[in-house]
Amino acid sequence: MAKAYEEIADGLRAQIRAGRLGPGDRLPSESDLIKATGRSGPTVQQALRVLQAEGLIEKQHGRGTFVRRPRTPVQRTNARHQWEKDRARAPERQRLDTGATERDTGLGVGDLVFHAAYREIGASKEIAAALGVAEGTALVERTYRTRYSAERNPFSLVTSLLIRDLVQQNPDLLDETKEPWPGGTWNQLLTVGIEIDRVEERVTARPPTVEEADELGLPPGTSVLVLRKTLYDTDDRIVEMSDVTLPGDRTEMLFTTHLERW
Repeated sequence: MAKAYEEIADGLRAQIRAGRLGPGDRLPSESDLIKATGRSGPTVQQALRVLQAEGLIEKQHGRGTFVRRPRTPVQRTNARHQWEKDRARAPERQRLDTGATERDTGLGVGDLVFHAAYREIGASKEIAAALGVAEGTALVERTYRTRYSAERNPFSLVTSLLIRDLVQQNPDLLDETKEPWPGGTWNQLLTVGIEIDRVEERVTARPPTVEEADELGLPPGTSVLVLRKTLYDTDDRIVEMSDVTLPGDRTEMLFTTHLERW
């Protein structure tokens, strides 16, 4: 026999799936649900927690509980790397017309809201070891957020690190006001004579921090994928490293490996 909270959750879930409660619609208040179901407050609250954990509803502070709008899915493939390298040498007009986020989501440049912030930091012990530099080495830390203009949450949380000495010959690479940069990091590095030879990616999964869950708009219980991407140049130097935190409820990682024929 279903528990009381499950019966309430089943009823609301059925209304959402049938379209009687659509994306963005406000659910009845907890007091109204208590009156309508004849159940206690804790029972109604447990039912709502179940639906929130399933990603069907979301609570908005001071406003109430709403049917969650579907987020734009992102498919990130490893074919993007050759595309980014080719794009780095394309004419500026072509580089302005599209970017990696547009490629991953199918959205257009005009659909996106972009934010970048730069600061100079010294390499911590862990970061220095990962980059193969001395602890305290001057780095340019860049944080990026890109979101669909119709949504509140970014597609990912990106922190990118450049070794300052490698890029300082082009002052524009130290200036956040030059963002968004046509052609992205690959073109930025090209301006200082750096060609990318290979990309190393490591993917792990973990629970989000409170701050990550809030910024990404994650339902309770949703994990994040953490991608560390390292770019090596043709001299086998690490020239950029980025940590990308991706929401587990709307990100697909697709890896295709082409094999030589016998």
